[in-house]
Amino acid sequence: MPQDIKPTRSELLKLKRQIRLAKSGYNLLKKKRDGLILEFFEILKKAKTLREELVNEYKTALEKMNVARTLEGDLKIKSIAMAIREIPDIKLMTKNIMGVKVPKIEASEIKKAFMERGYGVYNSSAIDEAASAYEKVVEKIILAAEVETSMRKLLNEIEKTKRRVNALEFVVIPNLDKVRGFIQLRLEEMERENIFRMKRIKAKA
Repeated sequence: MPQDIKPTRSELLKLKRQIRLAKSGYNLLKKKRDGLILEFFEILKKAKTLREELVNEYKTALEKMNVARTLEGDLKIKSIAMAIREIPDIKLMTKNIMGVKVPKIEASEIKKAFMERGYGVYNSSAIDEAASAYEKVVEKIILAAEVETSMRKLLNEIEKTKRRVNALEFVVIPNLDKVRGFIQLRLEEMERENIFRMKRIKAKA
């Protein structure tokens, strides 16, 4: 602020209010950032567990499918797969985690009873076991998709919040403090000048 500018007390009060608001916003954003980080690590643990479960379910499903292919042949497996008409009903919704909208996926009719699969009752148990195993894989994939998408959204929000916190801490608040310090100094100088001027006027009187 140039030296010839004469600030007022009201400007100083306004600036002090701005600083209070900036510090209040800084504290709120810090709490939000810390809360989001805690949520992120909770979901990360869930994601790791789901990944392990998905890999295990997929290995089991592959083994059961290989048994079914050996017993029934690829042609029959493909024919049965094409005979299945119903597909899972998947609904994509959202839920709120500390102001961040993350996906919530609901899927119905993935795990089916034997008679609901639509490929008849005269097939071997190996085919039924393979079908059941792959249904479990699909369930895990849907859960993993929900959790990993939530992780990405939370991570993006954490990064945005961190940038705002850093901007307030290292740029906005220090700059406002500097301006406040300068205004206080100028007001004190102006007050001393006024007192000195008043003394000179009295001395001349």
